[in-house]
Amino acid sequence: MTSRLLQRSLGSPDYDGIRQALRNDTSTPVISARGLEVRVAVLPLFTHDGRQAVRVSSTQPLTHVLVGVDSASGTDVTLLVPEVDAPRTLTLECRDDAGVVGSAQVTVTPQRKWSVFVVHHSHLDIGYTDPQGTVLRHHLDYLDAALRLAEETASWPDDAKFRWTVESSMPALKWLDARPAEQVESFAALARAGVIEVTALPFQLHTEACSTEELYRQLRFTGQLKDRYGFATRSAMHTDVPGAVVGLVDALNASGVRYLAAAHNWAGRSVPYLHGGDKLTRPFRWRAPSGNELLVWFTDTPHGMAYMEGNTVGLTDSYELADDLLPRYLSALATRGYPYGPGTFGWQGPDAPREPYELDVLHLRVQGAHADNAGPSIVPASIARQWNETWAWPRLRSAVNSDFFEHVEERYHDRLAVHEGDWTDWWADGLGSGARPLGYVRRAQSALRVAETLHTIAGTDATAQIDEAYDKVALFNEHTWGAANPWEDAEEAGDSGGLQWTRKSSGAYQAQDDASDLMHAATRRFAAALSEPEPGTRPGSGVEGGALAAFAVFNPGTRARTDVVRAFLPRDVVAMDVPIALVDARTGESVPHHEEIVDPGDWPTRPIGRHIQAVVADVPGYGYARLDVVPARSQAPEPVEPDTGGVIENEFYRVAYDVREGYISSIFDKSAGRELVNGDAAAGFGQYVYDRYATAPHFNHLSGHVGAHDRTLLGDRAVARNATIVKAQRTEVGEKLVVELQGKGVDWLRTTIELHRGVPRLDLTYQLAKQGTPAKEAVFLAFPFATGPATGWELTGGVGGPDVPRVPGSAEYMLPIRHWIAFEDPELTVAWATLEAPLVQLGTIHMPYAPFPPTLDQEDGTVYSWALNNIWDTNFPAQQQGETTFRYAVTSAAGVKGSRLGAAAASGLTEPFVGALVTDGPPASETYASVDHPDVLITSIGRVDGEQVVRLQSLAAEPVTAMVTVPGREPVEVRLPACGVAVVGGKRA
Repeated sequence: MTSRLLQRSLGSPDYDGIRQALRNDTSTPVISARGLEVRVAVLPLFTHDGRQAVRVSSTQPLTHVLVGVDSASGTDVTLLVPEVDAPRTLTLECRDDAGVVGSAQVTVTPQRKWSVFVVHHSHLDIGYTDPQGTVLRHHLDYLDAALRLAEETASWPDDAKFRWTVESSMPALKWLDARPAEQVESFAALARAGVIEVTALPFQLHTEACSTEELYRQLRFTGQLKDRYGFATRSAMHTDVPGAVVGLVDALNASGVRYLAAAHNWAGRSVPYLHGGDKLTRPFRWRAPSGNELLVWFTDTPHGMAYMEGNTVGLTDSYELADDLLPRYLSALATRGYPYGPGTFGWQGPDAPREPYELDVLHLRVQGAHADNAGPSIVPASIARQWNETWAWPRLRSAVNSDFFEHVEERYHDRLAVHEGDWTDWWADGLGSGARPLGYVRRAQSALRVAETLHTIAGTDATAQIDEAYDKVALFNEHTWGAANPWEDAEEAGDSGGLQWTRKSSGAYQAQDDASDLMHAATRRFAAALSEPEPGTRPGSGVEGGALAAFAVFNPGTRARTDVVRAFLPRDVVAMDVPIALVDARTGESVPHHEEIVDPGDWPTRPIGRHIQAVVADVPGYGYARLDVVPARSQAPEPVEPDTGGVIENEFYRVAYDVREGYISSIFDKSAGRELVNGDAAAGFGQYVYDRYATAPHFNHLSGHVGAHDRTLLGDRAVARNATIVKAQRTEVGEKLVVELQGKGVDWLRTTIELHRGVPRLDLTYQLAKQGTPAKEAVFLAFPFATGPATGWELTGGVGGPDVPRVPGSAEYMLPIRHWIAFEDPELTVAWATLEAPLVQLGTIHMPYAPFPPTLDQEDGTVYSWALNNIWDTNFPAQQQGETTFRYAVTSAAGVKGSRLGAAAASGLTEPFVGALVTDGPPASETYASVDHPDVLITSIGRVDGEQVVRLQSLAAEPVTAMVTVPGREPVEVRLPACGVAVVGGKRA
């Protein structure tokens, strides 16, 4: 009894049940008598001598006779009839020892002659089934096995030869670096011959977590493979993750890749068929705004069967099972599009009808076993060999990934549907399960661009170190964030959650540390380069006009702007008892500043000196302005702690905080004479909202099997209370409020609200001490704007918006953005930006269980920043804790395009001014690169093949022409496609 009581996996798919459902759904009961049932299926099976198959099954052994044509005995038999080109009705008689049990009329119909490309690969989860290192070593072993199997089958018929597709290039790159030269050459020869294919993506990414530059850098290996080993990377595979950013199309195209096989997972946290996914024909052409395209294949169930399609129909098990199931699967595809009925894969959702699949060619993935990280097997190739000896059609070809696409492109390209825009990832909600390391990674993404730029300007080639840091960032963005059972802490297998998350999160922290190291070094190199005396001057002559020191304030944003700089003045450069003032070297005018002293008595473990803050006006984009440190008559003014009554202001905004309610009650735009806060919204501006759900933790895949059609599972919703203003400060630089609150799910919550003099932006910082709990929870920060709906938002490699096309079936209840959202109306544009927290919900808060119903009435102007959650039951961490910081910015302006204002709002968060301490007097200001089009951004200055380049990205929805100017070079005119990227200078210009 125990063996029947204890199920291997509660609620997860059961292959026996799936397969039986397929048998039942593809056959028709024709006889029911004497307690027997007989079912018939007309299948797309053709013999080499021109007959086609009718499969008959019965609950007891019988003799089945198609009168005058064929007969056979058993419970499952295949009867052969001459191929028909029009429906033909035959009589079926079923007999036992007592005589005829029953008879029925059977109509044999014409069937398609299929070509099935069987693509054998292993899905790479870096973790999940085992600790990360173990998994990667196994994948290297798989490549050893692939070489042996290719040699073993070299004499087999071409369609049956073992072929292997390396789903993610990282194991191949590691293998090529770790094997003897003769093995490497054997691998390369097989790759050149099309027996092994290495696909483009290094591993399977949540592409929404990637910056645009990171995404491109992760494809640099494609060129290295061609240069070193002589084989091209022709296709990509995107596996498990149900969605990808629009920028992937351009990034793959830039690497010469035009084919993408996507396998969306069934794991219940996606309902694409409720949002147009049932109309998404396959294959299709996925087009970016640039006009670049990918030819895309994707899996076939309402929820995504992912990479187990071939396993489900027996291609890993035996010829007999495949012979039973594969023809039924093809028959189902030809008649209804989704071959499996509702509930088959665990999600008990509504039926999802789909038009029949149109083509007679199929891409069918298969793994060597029914598991993630499964190794290669001879079985699929063996089945293909026996199959093709037995049947003329369908024709099975053991294939690599690109074989299928080349076949389709040659025959069907022009008739395929074209879909545009983002293919929003349904699993991106999991990004909120590791909010603190995710925030570190997003800070690193920004810092790396600036660090590379400053290194390059200083004459240093840091490309290798920058690439290495980006690789660490990308490894955190890899889709496997934890073990199969992440709450466990074993040393191996799927229960090694503690080990896996320790390695995963430490990689994020290391990436941020590496970025900080590179930024630290870049700032010093930049300062040293500026401090070199001009030819003919005396070394060490000092800065101009008797200044004690100077700062080169570098603006890593594209546009000139006024913003705050934070810099450190060591006591060994200027003694702390020496009063100082700051002077803008461009104008000779004094620049007010604020000082915070690092006293050795308070911080003996930190550098001693002064942290200086100042607002510097009109610093050129990708350039600097020099601030001279000069003697002053008195020390800088101490901060004032006025009784503001919860109100702070600068020239642009007046901000009021409601202490009783615990949120910002007003943001008044003085220039526009307009209130930016919707005071009638369900939540206050900046309010902390804590949701807890009435679902149990520590049940694998539970969240994929739970349906929420109303708010029943919303167990509790609370907001922060007991607000206390702990600091109200006015300095020469601006004003700030610091408020502390109490809230569920946290030990404490601190909100810092800042306005800087001369800066048209409100800065908000939320710090919270998260309590760890396995209870299912989510934290939102609400931002209700007194505007209409959002009109645009930043994506990786593109710009989204309510009127921007998206691939049908994309996730709709949430948005994973890069940094900004814009609201435009004829009088005023408002922009909101985030640094650490990419997940947002617009207008309402949804339940985090399919089909994701709303829990509040829709408010078009409200942004809910989904700061963190732990709603997943596998793969992602089961809980999170510790001090975590989230930063936001708000700005507004009349008559400014939303994308331009959004980029400006984000720039203050992602591209803060850099204060480099210089000892000799560089020019008062200098610009290193500029672009004249307002919709084109410079993302970094770097090196390609040793030559300095300027990288560009367009935010425009149409092609634009821009002029790029670099001092000492002729201006270069660049044509950028819509939302496209370009590199000016270097060999790829």
